[in-house]
Amino acid sequence: MTVRTRFAPSPTGYLHVGGARTALFNWLFARKHGGVFVLRVEDTDEARNTEEARQAIFDGMSWLGLDWDEGPEKGGDFGPYYQSQRKEIYDAWFAKLVAAGRVYEDGGAWRFRFERKPVTMNDLVCGEVTIDYRDESNTPDMVVKRSDGSYVFHFVNVVDDLEMEITHVIRGEDHLMNTPKHLQLIEAFGGKAPQYAHIPLILNADGSKMSKRDAGAAVGDYPRQGFLPAAVVNFIALLGWNPKTEQEIFTLAELVERFSLENVNRSPGRFDLEKCKWVNQQHLLGVSVEDFAVAARPFVAAAGLPVPENYLAVIAAVKDKVRLFGDVPAAVDFLLKEDFEYDGEAVAKVRGNAAAGGLLSALAAAFEGISEWSADAAKAALSETATAAGAKPGQLMFPLRVALSGRAPGPDLGDVLNLLGKDRCVARVRHFAGML
Repeated sequence: MTVRTRFAPSPTGYLHVGGARTALFNWLFARKHGGVFVLRVEDTDEARNTEEARQAIFDGMSWLGLDWDEGPEKGGDFGPYYQSQRKEIYDAWFAKLVAAGRVYEDGGAWRFRFERKPVTMNDLVCGEVTIDYRDESNTPDMVVKRSDGSYVFHFVNVVDDLEMEITHVIRGEDHLMNTPKHLQLIEAFGGKAPQYAHIPLILNADGSKMSKRDAGAAVGDYPRQGFLPAAVVNFIALLGWNPKTEQEIFTLAELVERFSLENVNRSPGRFDLEKCKWVNQQHLLGVSVEDFAVAARPFVAAAGLPVPENYLAVIAAVKDKVRLFGDVPAAVDFLLKEDFEYDGEAVAKVRGNAAAGGLLSALAAAFEGISEWSADAAKAALSETATAAGAKPGQLMFPLRVALSGRAPGPDLGDVLNLLGKDRCVARVRHFAGML
């Protein structure tokens, strides 16, 4: 049996991180088992569907690397892959229910007649779940066709899964209570039910339910902030799936190899944007300086910063310090322009040292006297200047860093000295000494 999974988004908004995780788990399961991943679009809500939302979903999946084997833009033997184009198929399957006496008209709408019995499902994540349909007051017969002739989600969802020969339905836990309804429909059709796996919800770090407005919810925001697709996939995979090891950083190939529904948690996943940025940084460490520089360049340009001849060396100095490509402009601005901002807290800390101004003025003069400029020569001058003033070299390191960059953290001081060069270093040290 060929494994066939599907992702069935509704194009009424952007691709949410929860939807992306559902798509990812279906994609991973299909790839793990050498199966087929189907994309179909549940676009029957004409009032809310938009072309922009549909494209955002396709773009988001493509950016994440979740390629589909069948569906829009790919075709396949089970199309059309838009529900809005499948009405004739739905009509034919509805006729089967009419012929079997399983539906009846009620105020212009049509209801499916449940069999009044307990229905048990064996979910691959949640285990055994039973819904008792003997109490009609709790489980009224379900509308499957509205009075305007359109079909409801439960009906078209089941028909599409049967028609497309879906073997495994991996979807959010919020659909768990729908599944017994779907099993009754499948039984009425005489079809073979797919296996179901309902994955846990995603909560914010504080335990609240993640909404569309929360930070990190929209997949389309990630490329704009400078995340790597592989890092976002890595992070999303860990929202509800546990590799059962200490390993946290995975390539896409490693995720395919390791993924299993048995290791999907019952408890909700906690979304932590800071953790996502950390995962991204771990992936960035494996990117070459050349590739990193190319990817960071649009962010540098968008910030209005010049791109100098030594751009590659500038990027190399900060590559391991940033978490996102979007962090690069703020990390390199002092290397690329003179009108950078000084961090107030860092400046205040330097001013707390009464001798800093005099030491920096002496250091500027020492720098000026260096004939062959290099970081080593500059550090030797710093050591000599401090010793001559009866201070330790370390006491001058921090004021120098703030003088050159305007901040406390940043690239290695040697890199900064080399990248700025003698004239800029002298000018900045003199200027900062005058501020103190």
